Amino acid sequence: MTEPKLETPFELLGGGQDLVVRIVRAFYARMAEAEPALAQVHELDPDGRISERTQERFTRFLIEWLGGPANYSPREGHPRLRMRHARVAIDSAQRDAWIRSMSFALDQEGVRGEVRAFLDARFFELATFLRNHPDA
Repeated sequence: MTEPKLETPFELLGGGQDLVVRIVRAFYARMAEAEPALAQVHELDPDGRISERTQERFTRFLIEWLGGPANYSPREGHPRLRMRHARVAIDSAQRDAWIRSMSFALDQEGVRGEVRAFLDARFFELATFLRNHPDA
């Protein structure tokens, strides 16, 4: 007897890669609009906007992290999130700005129900894990 296949958060979202692209775009747009201190720690293009490269890389990471196609790790290697974020002082204020931006994006794309509750909890845990600077 085979075990039933558990759905991944990627599958539960139901919108595939297109939905994740829209979430990431809304996330960075909100960050640029409402969280300028957070936006400024990202790679910026010559016009001062969060770079396409940053947005594309995070899109690939998020798709894979959610259980979708593995298009991040083969290209970028293991995420090593704490190492990759070590150059940025991340305190509770930065974490909270990140969470506000992601919550806005999930709201904008209509992510609700159990998958939303799961993602809210996981994003908070992950953002808290990345804190590397004491609060002022």
